[in-house]
Amino acid sequence: MAAFLYRMGRLAFRRRWTVALVWAAVLAAVGLAGMTAPEAEEEPFSMPGIESQEAFELMEDRFPGAAADGATARVVFVAPNGEKVTATENKEAVEAAIAELGDGTQVASTVDPYESGAVSEDGSTAYTTVTYKVDAAGLTDASRSHLDESLEHARDLGLTVEAGGDAMEDMGGPSGTAEAIGISVAAVVLLITFGSLAAAGLPLLTALIGVGISLFAITALAGPLGLADTTSTVAIMLGLAVGIDYALFIVSRYREERAKGRTPEEAVALATGTAGSAVVFAGLTVVIALAGLSVVGIPMLTEMGLGAAGAVVVGVLIALTLVPAFLGFWPNAILDRKDRKDRKARRAGGTPRGTRKVNGGTRWASFVLRRPLPVLLAAVAGLGALALPMTDLQLGMPGDEAKSTETTQRRAYDALAEGFGPGFNGPLTVVVDARDADDPKAAAETVSGRVGGTEGVVSVSPAQFNESGDTAVFSVVPATAPTGQETKDLVNTIRDDRPGIESEAGASFEVTGTTAMNIDVSEKVQSALVPYLLVVVGLAVILLLVVFRSILVPLKAAAGFLLSVLASLGAVVVVFQQGHGADLLGVETTGPIMSLMPIFLVGIVFGLAMDYEVFLVSRMREAYVHGERPAQAVTSGFQHSARVVVAAALIMIAVFSGFIGDSDAMIKMIGFGLASAVLLDAFVVRMAIVPAVLALLGERAWWLPKWLDRILPRVDVEGEALTRPAGPEAEPAEKDLART
Repeated sequence: MAAFLYRMGRLAFRRRWTVALVWAAVLAAVGLAGMTAPEAEEEPFSMPGIESQEAFELMEDRFPGAAADGATARVVFVAPNGEKVTATENKEAVEAAIAELGDGTQVASTVDPYESGAVSEDGSTAYTTVTYKVDAAGLTDASRSHLDESLEHARDLGLTVEAGGDAMEDMGGPSGTAEAIGISVAAVVLLITFGSLAAAGLPLLTALIGVGISLFAITALAGPLGLADTTSTVAIMLGLAVGIDYALFIVSRYREERAKGRTPEEAVALATGTAGSAVVFAGLTVVIALAGLSVVGIPMLTEMGLGAAGAVVVGVLIALTLVPAFLGFWPNAILDRKDRKDRKARRAGGTPRGTRKVNGGTRWASFVLRRPLPVLLAAVAGLGALALPMTDLQLGMPGDEAKSTETTQRRAYDALAEGFGPGFNGPLTVVVDARDADDPKAAAETVSGRVGGTEGVVSVSPAQFNESGDTAVFSVVPATAPTGQETKDLVNTIRDDRPGIESEAGASFEVTGTTAMNIDVSEKVQSALVPYLLVVVGLAVILLLVVFRSILVPLKAAAGFLLSVLASLGAVVVVFQQGHGADLLGVETTGPIMSLMPIFLVGIVFGLAMDYEVFLVSRMREAYVHGERPAQAVTSGFQHSARVVVAAALIMIAVFSGFIGDSDAMIKMIGFGLASAVLLDAFVVRMAIVPAVLALLGERAWWLPKWLDRILPRVDVEGEALTRPAGPEAEPAEKDLART
């Protein structure tokens, strides 16, 4: 592996113009394909294999055209100062507002609350549903403006008017603020780390090229494959993070080799052969983690995982080819001032500075090596304490109730809950399949009566039949909020009572609706988490076994990851579920953790955590293979890699932290979870637990049974075959390079 990558780096250096032009052509071709590709149709969220999804598909089959995908806006009217919306003046204002709402060019229908009975018992609140001819993505700016203006006109008449529904959602896509914050912080971190504008700018430039290629490719494939917008969002986030990191490690190793007196060409080849090998295997672990999301069985997660995995592959290829080519264009500008002074000293016949120096990494490694057991116990205890709240984890899909009170969607949610009860915002939908029943109407009435008599049910709507009269649908309003545990218990109770109800009615039924869908999704994700962990961690352990040729190092890496991810999930529970420190992040409402959050966090953080493991421990392994004692090898690994790993972690934390400032609680949750996971994994697990464990294990850390050593493939990540003497021959080569 190292020898092959050595030759690849040297070839990219020598043929730098060709490499640069090839990547420019790829970017142009993919960009043209992406810009000319037809706009992808938004695919509805689906979850195969759960009851609510099967019930929804049954509704689509039995009620063709009824399950329209048109956008909706639920407009809530609240009378002022304890008045009633049924009062003459207020009623006229409501009817005028409904008439104005119905005048929109894309509006399909509106509902009169006084005719449909959509008025609260105390008469303080009424609501109407505005249905559009197109989905939310198809709403024009004129339609959205008309909706907002109609709401303002109704408010001018003295009513409190709020609105929810997908027609109110902002469909503008990501603003790019988080990415801009991440790039800005990355530029500062790289500048501090390298002390050179060229060295700081090169990883940013190559990462942006990789992200551009990935984004255009996903855009071009979005239509044929039906990819969701979230696919490109995650690909951008991870492509940017790993693209910077992988280039960072190549550039850092290049500067290290130049400091030893290597020629630019030799330094590039060695950097690609050694650091490039670590990049390949780090990228493979990320790809395994992301592609492994497909085992969960959620199409959206599969798309996100595969799209992001493709972006990582592009980042690896660019790091191995385009970065060496760019180093050929600016071989000396990449160096800092001290390296340039050393180069001048060598030309003048002086003595360059030594290659081994004491820095923050070596000082920290020495501290841990002197006190490995206390450091290990303190780190594990701290992570364990953070992970404890995980035992109280409650999963769900937060809706408008999780939005800020400054949004009209949240105020509409609160108004409906106050006027009609907390369960009104999350009704259940029951689909009765009476095709085999002797009397379908009687069967539907039996099911409706039995379900309506269940404890915790407030009301049941009249059953509506399809044209064939063999399928009925009715709504069930719970007494509790959609995300409450009581509502989940109610859904489970109805389903548990199903055999007796179906036997009495002579027909089958299923429970669906947004609330039931969220409950089913949460349960499926929880059941898939353990198999996913086994698949991903198992494959990664095998891969690390090949890389490090050790039994204990891969097991230690997996155990450290589990500690960091559990601790980060515990931190999410503390803030977003229990509410501690929520005000500091602008979280106004606590509740269940987003269902996809744990498995999403595991998938992304596992790959990134293994990045740090490979980059840090591979340098230790390299030093050990080249003759250093285990403790000395740990110090060498920190001397060469600690500063770069810290810089890489800070860049990722900055990218993810940018999402914490978003107004959406779910985006806040994702940003906080990812940032805290990287923080804990990089600075506690990799910087404290890893050296402490290796210090305690000593020679045993690198033990591998002889029979296993014989059957494992040798990939030479340490670059053992690339050992070259550094010497004064650098100067003529540099002079030749200056002429090119």
